Amino acid sequence: MQKLGDFKLPHFFNYPPYFTLQPVRETREKQVQLWKDLILDYCRTQKLFIIGLEEEFPLFSNPVIERTLSHEAREAFFSALVSEGRAEWLDKGHRKCLILWHRIQDWAGIILNFVKDNGFEDSVMTVEEIRSGIESRGTVLGEGQTCGGVWRRKASISCMCPGNICRSNCMLDVLINVSNARRVDIL
Repeated sequence: MQKLGDFKLPHFFNYPPYFTLQPVRETREKQVQLWKDLILDYCRTQKLFIIGLEEEFPLFSNPVIERTLSHEAREAFFSALVSEGRAEWLDKGHRKCLILWHRIQDWAGIILNFVKDNGFEDSVMTVEEIRSGIESRGTVLGEGQTCGGVWRRKASISCMCPGNICRSNCMLDVLINVSNARRVDIL
């Protein structure tokens, strides 16, 4: 099995037709699903958040079989992630994509459960405090998220990424209503 560093690539990565968009609908659907899973898994394990479609990215080519994904295929796979809420375009030209390991709604649920489980209702905490706190060790919240911001009762978590690389509606722009921890409102 081929590897990229310590990441094991799936068997289809060595199958040349999967580097060309397939014309048959059922085959293309399966191809798109395989690529979505591969992209998400690779980005999660390598802690990658921003992918440039026109930039060098290890999954875009396989030198062993001398194949490279076309720009059309790259855009199709990332557009499928965007349509599922697993990514967001960072520009109108669809050249850069923010990968969401979890959907925005899932992040809201994760944060709400964290608040409930740790008795932080009506508390003020920064995302950095959550990320580095003892309570988040071993959880998805403690796994090196790059976005930061302020979390407080009935307030939004706003992007404070270095250089504001996300966009005005960062992946963490989630309105969390933690009064009595009964619901989460998504902006």
